[in-house]
Amino acid sequence: MQTVVKLLFFFLLVLAVGYGFSWIADRPGDLWLEWQGQRYQTDLIVAITALVALIVVTMVAWWLLRSLWTSPHAMKRYFRARKRDRGYQALSTGLIAAGAGNAVLARRMSSRARSLIRADQEPLIMVLDAQAALIEGRHDEARQLFQRMADDPETRELGLRGLYVEATRLGAHEAARQYAETAAEHAPYLPWAAKATLEHRSRAGHFDDAVRLLDQQRIANVLDRHEADRLKAVLLTAKAESQLEADPSGARDTAMKAIKLAKDLVPASIVAARAYQREDNLRKAAHILEQAWRQQPHPEVAQLYMRLRSGDSAVDRLKKADKLEALKPNNYYSLLSVAEAALDAGEFSKARQKAEAAARMASRERVYLLLADIEEADTGDQGRVRHWMAHALKAPRDECWIADGQVSDKWMPISPVSGKIDAFEWKMPFGQLEGPVEEGAASPGETAVAALPPVTPSLTPVATSGTTRPAELHQPAEALNGTSTVEPSAPARAKPSVDITPAALTAAAPSSPAPATTTDDKIVEPFFGRPPDDPGVKDPNLQDLEPKTRLKLF
Repeated sequence: MQTVVKLLFFFLLVLAVGYGFSWIADRPGDLWLEWQGQRYQTDLIVAITALVALIVVTMVAWWLLRSLWTSPHAMKRYFRARKRDRGYQALSTGLIAAGAGNAVLARRMSSRARSLIRADQEPLIMVLDAQAALIEGRHDEARQLFQRMADDPETRELGLRGLYVEATRLGAHEAARQYAETAAEHAPYLPWAAKATLEHRSRAGHFDDAVRLLDQQRIANVLDRHEADRLKAVLLTAKAESQLEADPSGARDTAMKAIKLAKDLVPASIVAARAYQREDNLRKAAHILEQAWRQQPHPEVAQLYMRLRSGDSAVDRLKKADKLEALKPNNYYSLLSVAEAALDAGEFSKARQKAEAAARMASRERVYLLLADIEEADTGDQGRVRHWMAHALKAPRDECWIADGQVSDKWMPISPVSGKIDAFEWKMPFGQLEGPVEEGAASPGETAVAALPPVTPSLTPVATSGTTRPAELHQPAEALNGTSTVEPSAPARAKPSVDITPAALTAAAPSSPAPATTTDDKIVEPFFGRPPDDPGVKDPNLQDLEPKTRLKLF
């Protein structure tokens, strides 16, 4: 753009000069000068041309004289600039080598830069020396260089940054805190200094100071509004947790401020609900938990919601679980909460229905363990219990609080590994993520429910003198007594007694390696003649019998 402007200005200047000469040529005239008795006369156009030529010759002569007069200084400046350029080239190569980890080349370029540039005039040489010292493992020399940079106002921020990194590496958290606070005091716009100071104050439990510093960072535009509100909500939640025991009302107010800043922060809702619970304001506590459940269903919210009133029975807790499911239907944690409450209330059919629905929705260790507990309490069928326990061993764990790869039983505002604020996330452990599910394929939960073995009734063989036909051997006790048959899926509460004789046993199991023998009216079963222990494996001797009239022999 500047070149175009210059060309346009030159064109206008030439145009003006040409127009001026043409105007004078159209108006001829004479110009005369009388000096010391002599009279000089010439045309006007000739006189003007001679005057312009004289001015140009004078300017050229002045430029030549000035160039000759200043040529020694110009030559000296030229060679000095060339030397400086070579020094900066060496400095640039050395910094690139230091970034790549080449300490030998960095040292050589540092020495060359020092010979070409004065070190007191270029602080980057000191930076290159410090980086080379760090690469070579000479941390004491690097700290000395960083300290020298910290004493210089021009390089103070860089020196404090280097000292902070070294103190953090050595685990000197107090020294690192001092360096960060010094940097934040001189330059509050530095993100690393503000963040480090904020983390140190939060780790020390000075949440009020941390919140004030966070507000200053937000005013200085170090953090955007959304990030600042989230971090402030986390700090307020941590403060509310610390004052919950001694000052429930203060914890309540602080937690409510956190909820306004971050409505999806589950720990803030839990702390606020506990504070209202301590004040016997159960209605407000339940309202807060319901709002949190609508935002994000969480098992801790469900557990606290169902046990707000200490005197509630298991049936009352089941009603509350049903209300949570109505607030968030078709949700894994909603179904799981109802199933657990139904198990405590003794409603096994409802518990099994909800738990199986949760298993179909998400295959997790917790839901399979719950199904095993339901089978143990309801039917007592060890085969079905082992079925769910086997799936629990292979299933991934449920979501939990994780920060920097560390799993925690409870939420914490600061990561114990890195000290980062708001590092804990509610998610599955990395090592137990589920694989991809093909389109149209059944989920692991659906496969587990479909493969569930039927309920196995318990039979106690009783030796009698009567004779039982083989067809009658496989009938339920009610069928032998002349009553209606029982479906095999119905849980067996009582142990029916069936009269079994050696002849019936021999006829019922013709493929057994050795027939059963009797001694003093006692049945002796062959070692290999018993059905398989696994309830999922069918007895080959009962393949051709009807499923509704089949009983397993023990």
